[in-house]
Amino acid sequence: MPTPEFAPLLVWTPLPQLDADLLIVPAFEGDDFVDVPGLDAATGGDVGRATSAREMSGKPGEVLVSTVTHHWNVRRVALVGAGKRSAYDADVARRVAATGVLAARQRRAPRVAIVFRAAEQDTATVPRLVQAATEGILLAQHDIGRHKSAPPELPPVSDVRLVAPELAAQARADATRAVERGTILGACTNLARDLGNEPANLLTPTLFADRARTAAEGASLAVEVLNEERIAALRMGLLLGVSRGSSEPPRVIVLRHDPPDAPAAPVLGLVGKGVTFDTGGISIKPADGMEKMKVDMAGGAAVIAALRAMSLLHAPIRVIGVVPSTENMPDGRAVKPGDVLRGAAGKTVEVVNTDAEGRLILGDGLWYAREQGATHLIDVATLTGACVVALGRVYSGVFGTPDDFVEAVRGIGLVTGDRCWPMPSTDEYFEQLKSDVADMSNTGGRPAGAVTAAVFLKQFVGDLPWAHIDIAGTAWADEARPWQVKGATGVAVRLLAEMALHPESWRHITR
Repeated sequence: MPTPEFAPLLVWTPLPQLDADLLIVPAFEGDDFVDVPGLDAATGGDVGRATSAREMSGKPGEVLVSTVTHHWNVRRVALVGAGKRSAYDADVARRVAATGVLAARQRRAPRVAIVFRAAEQDTATVPRLVQAATEGILLAQHDIGRHKSAPPELPPVSDVRLVAPELAAQARADATRAVERGTILGACTNLARDLGNEPANLLTPTLFADRARTAAEGASLAVEVLNEERIAALRMGLLLGVSRGSSEPPRVIVLRHDPPDAPAAPVLGLVGKGVTFDTGGISIKPADGMEKMKVDMAGGAAVIAALRAMSLLHAPIRVIGVVPSTENMPDGRAVKPGDVLRGAAGKTVEVVNTDAEGRLILGDGLWYAREQGATHLIDVATLTGACVVALGRVYSGVFGTPDDFVEAVRGIGLVTGDRCWPMPSTDEYFEQLKSDVADMSNTGGRPAGAVTAAVFLKQFVGDLPWAHIDIAGTAWADEARPWQVKGATGVAVRLLAEMALHPESWRHITR
């Protein structure tokens, strides 16, 4: 199995014998560390004093570093808050590992070991926790400053060892495979973050397509890029309308994961918004913060990176990824408020607001995924500011039909850390999209703005099970957190990949 250059190593070495610059130990609320024998003595009683004085309470995100003075080979110990032991799950394990590795980078500690405290966990859950911790380790290696001429402010760690409890032979083999999975999923999430952080002058639609081809290297993915002539031949008038204001031509990036032994169905269709820069067009955005509109292709990046992950991990089903890509610019040829566009599905749209462009290009993308044989659809997009108002920057919004398909997406999102909150998409909201001159308008105004955007997309999915994930609030981190640096987050990569890796929860669902 191909893996990234950096990969953690799973070991069963006794703690006193570990040789590392920093040993990371998850610390639970009210922790006595009885399952980490010798820890307090190794730090000369510092761990006991710190926990007694509540310097370390175990709350998520806390970090306390102590120097090792006795018996152990590691130089320092970092206690990382893990919350309540009863609530320790994959998401917590992922964040603890990321927090610890970022703390190691801040302290210039290149060789790191992480204690995996899962002695009380059922053996069946150990691989999931190991995989999540591995993902966190890889995520903490990411650096937003790749275009700076100086070396990274936080140098990456060079060696990470995940210290597991004693396991039976089969459980040990399962945990080792979990490290391999976590390494690939973490690296592919970082790929999406790299794309999301890329300046728009270095990631035009044409260059985005080139990066998709590069992402497919070493994986069993077929890549096809539709140029403007092919897009026009397919009558994708919604995408062409949005692209008119830019000197950069549009592209539709198509990736296929087609295992030779895969069944005819299901075929998972993934559609990602690929607006490489969004000025708002004629309905131009305010200047303040517009530089972040380079991340308006985060949905497309998630689709590309997830396809790479599921191919490397040998997902058992067929998957097609479609990324309609364009810039949204305001020159003399740009689409104007009041213009009417006709999409490939034959539906006409009155463009009331040119800044509601993502749903237009996704309409043509969803149609194309259906035409290519998708039986189930998921689209991912930084679609609406209204979703940020509704859910902030913690949960993405998930809309769709039927309810059990939406619930399958939500459930996998909980496990992968790409958390989604279900929102309505019932037909009553279409009343807000009615137009006097076309089949529909591209916006229903401010009320329920995220919902009407989803209902707009619903008009293009036919009778297929469908979920729409609005990542407008979760695709970008304005502030660093203990487990995450600023910038693009790579949200939805792991969710989409796990949908393909574990289709048993949704493949039977129909409309």
